[in-house]
Amino acid sequence: MVFKVSLVSTSPIDGQKPGTSGLRKKVKLFKQPNYLQNFVQSTFNALTPAKVKGATLVVSGDGRYYSNDAVQIIIKMAAANGVRRVWVGKNTLLSTPAVSAVIRERSGADGSKATGGFILTASHNPGGPEDFGIKYNMENGGPAPESITDKIYENTKTIKEYPIAEDLPIVDISAIGVSSFEGPEGKFDVEVFDSADDYVKLMKSIFDFESIRKLLSSPKFSFCYDAMHGVAGAYAHRIFVEELGSQENSLLNCVPKEDFGGGHPDPNLTYAKELVARMGLGKSDTGVEPPEFGAAADGDADRNMILGKRFFVTPSDSVAIIAANAVGAIPYFSTGLKGVARSMPTSAALDVVAKSLNLKFFEVPTGWKFFGNLMDAGMCSVCGEESFGTGSDHIREKDGIWAVLAWLSILAHKNKETLDGDAKLVTVEDIVRKHWATYGRHYYTRYDYENVDAGKAKELMEHLVKLQSSIPEVNKMVKGIRSDVANVSSADEFEYKDPVDGSISKHQGIRYLFEDGSRLVFRLSGTGSEGATIRLYIEQYEKDASKTGRESHEALSPLVDIALKLSKMEEFTGRSAPTVIT
Repeated sequence: MVFKVSLVSTSPIDGQKPGTSGLRKKVKLFKQPNYLQNFVQSTFNALTPAKVKGATLVVSGDGRYYSNDAVQIIIKMAAANGVRRVWVGKNTLLSTPAVSAVIRERSGADGSKATGGFILTASHNPGGPEDFGIKYNMENGGPAPESITDKIYENTKTIKEYPIAEDLPIVDISAIGVSSFEGPEGKFDVEVFDSADDYVKLMKSIFDFESIRKLLSSPKFSFCYDAMHGVAGAYAHRIFVEELGSQENSLLNCVPKEDFGGGHPDPNLTYAKELVARMGLGKSDTGVEPPEFGAAADGDADRNMILGKRFFVTPSDSVAIIAANAVGAIPYFSTGLKGVARSMPTSAALDVVAKSLNLKFFEVPTGWKFFGNLMDAGMCSVCGEESFGTGSDHIREKDGIWAVLAWLSILAHKNKETLDGDAKLVTVEDIVRKHWATYGRHYYTRYDYENVDAGKAKELMEHLVKLQSSIPEVNKMVKGIRSDVANVSSADEFEYKDPVDGSISKHQGIRYLFEDGSRLVFRLSGTGSEGATIRLYIEQYEKDASKTGRESHEALSPLVDIALKLSKMEEFTGRSAPTVIT
């Protein structure tokens, strides 16, 4: 079929500034006339012509509501902009890490390689009529850098028209195959492909699937994986059941749904209620023995939560433990780690591992693109964020299933001699407690205050910056609140100079650093779709092995008291308690 290109007049729409995770807004905004189209065209205009004309682009996402419509719109606009071919995961489904893998690894039948892709996701935010999102990833498989997102935003403020192939028929994205068309600039193809093939192939090149299969088949070991009705469900059966031999009933909520089953697809102790209860961490005793290992994913499968039997592993501990065990347990890292990195709000557990193992270490702002720069330069192998994101240099996004396979690899490695015979299984809790005994424990929690009035949130942050002008005054206030807390040694707004490109990122969070290694961090988050989210991070370091077994809330109680009173949280926000505690 031959299609025509028409120009549609439009005008700028306020508030289309992409954050570190792209553009996330309510569905009703995306469904406004020209809202999505303006952003897509502004993105095409921000790229060099070689990345658009004659290029191959990936377009897929987590399958949330409005994805089907959005994919068809982007296909029509890609055709009109001279793109040569679009690759779409079957039923629009590709996890965010899988998109990165497809951009980096996949070759078309004619040898074509993707130069980038649109990912349709609002990550861990609710689906259905609630939230939608879109972001662009570059040819390295990672999120667009600020130089591109700034151009996109500037373009949204001046856009007057966009080309679209309105007469291009709706492409059937439920069936694998190629649809071919002819346009003013030549051929245009849309290829629908299996969502899991490329990603599964990559995972099998990283991990020893046979050793994990042996672990999962052991009567001593039991396993549970909760996809929270997100896109991880498109991979869970293939990897855990077909490839690794796990039982079908080990999978929870693994059918992707556009409203995530009415739930909030955020893998934490608050929202992953079903998994938390099954793992013995619920408020009531189910009377059923919990599995040895449990894990959950968010909507687009880039985040993960790791649980043992009646035991929660903090994301900060998780990345540190993966780094400490990677060389021995994961074949991909058998020759050693190039370096490790964490986001600034993440606890310093990884720092201690890096120092002990003499590894390069980097502390970066929140946003996976900062890790990507280090990885592209060959400076970092394993990295993580406290917000349940963990990954490595196999792709340029955090990767939830990768983190689960990493933990299963560590468990398989630790249990090489215990699966046969009467020896006791080395559990998740055993591994974590041994890690604390070796490296010390970073007691850690995060308080999220969601949908706070943006003006009040800004005032709170300004108040905290102003306090930093006099550390002696801060310490006088601290001692007035809790005399059993160490003095503040320094306080600042985190600023990062990228060691690769020299770029400087300012105002990345407010820090109060204590003499004993403890920290308070305050940050405004850009991952919500409306209002402001204030995130408060509280960390207490304990290197005395005899004191690493305390309850987390007990160890952190003095610092929590300090943080809430120092920041005047309730006074500024009107909230007597956070929305979520993790």
